[in-house]
Order: sequence, then C-alpha cells, then structure tokens
Amino acid sequence: MKKSVSVCCFYGDWSLEQKFALAKEAGFRGFEIDLSEDGPVNLKSTNEELKAFRALAAKHSLELSGLMTFLYWGANAVSADPAVREKAKKILHRQIECAEILGIDTILVVPGAVGVDFLPGCEVVPYQLAYDRATEFIRTALPAAEKAGVTLAVENVWNKFLLSPIELRSFVDQFGSPRVGVYFDVANVLAFGYPEHWIEILGHRIHRVHLKDYRRNVGTGDGFCDLLSGDVNWPGVMKSLRLIGYRGWVTAEMIPPVPFYKHCPEVLIHNTARAMDAILAL
Repeated sequence: MKKSVSVCCFYGDWSLEQKFALAKEAGFRGFEIDLSEDGPVNLKSTNEELKAFRALAAKHSLELSGLMTFLYWGANAVSADPAVREKAKKILHRQIECAEILGIDTILVVPGAVGVDFLPGCEVVPYQLAYDRATEFIRTALPAAEKAGVTLAVENVWNKFLLSPIELRSFVDQFGSPRVGVYFDVANVLAFGYPEHWIEILGHRIHRVHLKDYRRNVGTGDGFCDLLSGDVNWPGVMKSLRLIGYRGWVTAEMIPPVPFYKHCPEVLIHNTARAMDAILAL
C-alpha cells in the first residue's frame, strides 16, 4: 500500500509548495489535493495552472493521489431544490476535468445527504428520494468520467445515507461500471459499525482509503483524534485490506490540525506519518 496525506491535514495559511515540501520531508509518497472556491485548485483554475500544480508535486517527488472537495456540503446533490442539485453536478464535472489534467485517476464524491448534524439548519431529504437522486447524480456524470479515465469514488461520510456496507455495495454495483467505486473512510463508520467488516464486504470496489481515528464515547465530530489514539481496530483493518488484495493509496485525513495542534501544527504531519508506518506494518 502507498502512503499519502490529504491537504486538509495542513495549516491553511501555508502555501501549496510548503505543504508539498513538508509531506515529502515526513516520508509521504502521495498528496491528496482539494477542489475549492478559491484555493490552488479551484472552480476557475486554468489548464496551465493545473499543469503547474502537477509539476510542482513532481518537483517534490510526490504523486497526486486523489482529488477531494468540501464544496458538496454547500451543494447537496439530492436537495429538493433543482438549482442546488445543478450546482452539485457542476462541481462533480469540474472535479472530473481537473483530475484528468492533474493526472489523478480517482476523485472523492459525496453523492448526497439525507441530513447532516454538523450543518445548522441543514435540509432533511426523504431517504428514498435521496437514493434516487444520488443515482441520477452519479449516472449523469458517468460518461464524462469514463471518457476521462476517472473513477467516481463514493465516500461514506456523516450524511445519514448509505449506512451499511451492503447498501453501499448495491449502490455502486447498480451502475455496472468500473468507473464507480468507493473511497472508504475507516473512522467515519466507527460511530455505527466496524470498518473491518465494511472492507471485506466492499472488496474490489474500494479504490481509495482514508485513514483517521475516532473515539466512540465522544459521539460527535470532536471524537476524531490522532491515529492510534482512538477505537479503530487497526490490526483488523489491515487484515481486511490485505484479505481483499488492496494495494492502493492509503491517505491520512487528520482534520483539522488546529485545534488538535494549537501550536506547531507541522508536528501533526510527522506524527501522522510515523503512525501510518506502524499501522501499515501490522
């Protein structure tokens, strides 16, 4: 398995080159970048700018391992509002376009939310409608993804949707395309399940893995914690990943570095890299 780190692990004021340099110094081989409104890779980035970011990563001997985005939290792909759904479609198509130019073969997709507890006043969408609209959302983007050679990897997030590995497996399988898969987050399922079970059920559908840890007794977003300091059964997770023959990127997603690290947040990157080495050796 190949060790990567997500851009969201880094202090926001650092330049992209500073983040690349620190990732390389800490021993990471890959770097997961994000699509944002106004960051280095954004909705209006030119092809030349994207190619420059790819070259900058190569300068630091890093591969761009994935493309995530937080933009879906403001554009629910299954909203009752057609304008909001259209906004989500535009974000997804832009992800595909950027990924192709950046040389990234897999992007993280949030297919929609039934509800989100950490977003005040969040719209609640009936589950069946959410499933139907999420299916349309992915199906509409699939031709572009297949043409670009980019996999749409659905992530299990705290969106009250696709709440079991069997349901997520069925959701992916309905498209009958190798360009629809799963971006599996180990800690996100810990509040209501066991990641080692999910991994074995999802199997070859897993195209990327996010690593973070979580303390069940907290029960909120504050329960996310440093790798090896929470309740993830890491030996079980590694056993399951090897059982399904997973050899791809495993990406640390430690969010946020502040307030976890109120001082010297760069230490988080080194600590995370060491923890990942220990986990991958299990």
